[in-house]
Amino acid sequence: MKDDPAYKALADIGAAPLWRFYGNLFPAEPRSRAVPYVWSWQQLRPHLLHFSTALSLDEAERRVLMLVNPALTDPPATVNTLYAGLQIILPGETAQAHRHTSNAFRFILEGEGAYTTVNGEPVHMSPGDLLLTPGWHWHDHTHKGDAPMIWLDALDYPLVNALEAGFYEQYPERLQPVTRPDDTGSRQFLHGRLTPTWITPEGPNSPITRYTWTETARALDAIADTAEGSTVDGVVLEYTNPWTGGPVMPTIGCRVQRLRPGFDGTGHRHTASTIFSVVRGEGATVVDGVRLDWSEHDTFAIPCWSTYRHINTSTSHDAVLFSYSDEPVMRSLGLYRSETADA
Repeated sequence: MKDDPAYKALADIGAAPLWRFYGNLFPAEPRSRAVPYVWSWQQLRPHLLHFSTALSLDEAERRVLMLVNPALTDPPATVNTLYAGLQIILPGETAQAHRHTSNAFRFILEGEGAYTTVNGEPVHMSPGDLLLTPGWHWHDHTHKGDAPMIWLDALDYPLVNALEAGFYEQYPERLQPVTRPDDTGSRQFLHGRLTPTWITPEGPNSPITRYTWTETARALDAIADTAEGSTVDGVVLEYTNPWTGGPVMPTIGCRVQRLRPGFDGTGHRHTASTIFSVVRGEGATVVDGVRLDWSEHDTFAIPCWSTYRHINTSTSHDAVLFSYSDEPVMRSLGLYRSETADA
């Protein structure tokens, strides 16, 4: 039967027998191509500093080290649907304005004095800040500080490209004109449940351009002192869109969590792929039996449907993690599933 010439005849006319592929097309559960992995800040930062002087922004446009999952090298991605990279800009530099359909954000790791201009609004950067760059928004960078500025870049381009919906355009000048006051989105909307009534939603993204670490830390500290939190993720908060109460972008959800000293989490898994950045502290995350040890500013990836549990290895200090995932996509498509699992 295997040598039946009818099989070749089917291939020649663009057809194939379902029964030969059935098990691959309908697996019993998800099997991610991505693998659990941790990227070391201590190893990567010296390379960032090297290329900041060895390579100009005119040569590179964006001086970024991509965080490439060992199983997702062509095309490069961090997990199946999301990307992470570390970007550096030096004092006095500017980065060319452009836009793309992929949603993006910056999570600031180091430095002061830089800002990104998003659709005419200068959005300033400080460590721990989350800056949104929704899809098809013009954005460029300017650094007026006195030391290197480094941040985590996040995009959903692996998903957008898989959907064959990627567009890109470069602005005709290096920098776009400033048309709005600095940090307008944050000053108008970053006030809990107090939302301006004279402004109407423009698209599915959060109008908050900068979620400051000052506000984030205040919320974490206030809540963590009064709540036990989750046995899986500790005290975990989601950055939300004030218009909807939902995720900041339709394809990317962002969270921050505090693990108390000695925290040893319950095993858990879900269909969302997740990337973590360590804000402070040290610990480990065990993913499908693989132990990922992490410390400040490290980045690590948990593929979808992988059993994980977080551990704060310090008995005296909190650990704080920032994370982002494709959970909004999974929920909107009715594909999100989660369960507690044995570690």
